[in-house]
Amino acid sequence: MRLSAVRALAQKVELPRHYRYGMNRPGSVADKMKNPPGTRRRKIYVEPIADHDWKFFQGDTVQILSGKDAGKQGRVAQVIRQRNWVVLEGLNVHYRYVGKTAVYPGTFVASEAPLLVKDVSLVDPTDRNPTEVQWRYTEEGERVRVSLRTGRIIPQPPAVREDGIVPEQWTDGPKDTSVEAALEKTYTPSLKTFQEEIMQLQGIVEPRRFRKSYWY
Repeated sequence: MRLSAVRALAQKVELPRHYRYGMNRPGSVADKMKNPPGTRRRKIYVEPIADHDWKFFQGDTVQILSGKDAGKQGRVAQVIRQRNWVVLEGLNVHYRYVGKTAVYPGTFVASEAPLLVKDVSLVDPTDRNPTEVQWRYTEEGERVRVSLRTGRIIPQPPAVREDGIVPEQWTDGPKDTSVEAALEKTYTPSLKTFQEEIMQLQGIVEPRRFRKSYWY
């Protein structure tokens, strides 16, 4: 990847005033096709949910309360908080044609449609039934989600990075650098130049001396 591409990914995407969030990442090619520059789409009103009241995270197990898949349970694969959406793996699926042209019929693919958080409920791990939850604090001061039906703590799934890696579940491979090797001190700094260090290692003695020069 070129350095310019890396810098572009690191830059924060400036969204227009009337930007509409969707399933695609803001600033991506698919997102720019949905929100082309200069267009003003109809505003979508979303019920505000404070950050300290949000209860759904990627990796949670929830049950659908309404719709064609009501009563089914699934894992949260994506969370879009700007629209109060959650996407479940393999549930609420709709089918569509992709890449359809005048000479090509396109590819028939399946994709998961988002669900509003009011249409799903967290599953209590003790009996695998849906339950209402509430944020509470333990005796150690840890903020946890508690089932209002059973009083049990619903653990929060480990956070997933943007590249899909869970740091708590990562195991080093044969080509990964270990922590000990990364922290090992292998260089001793000195005031000598690189050439002088090589000469010292090779045992080279330089008898010549620089002639005095007067720059003034």
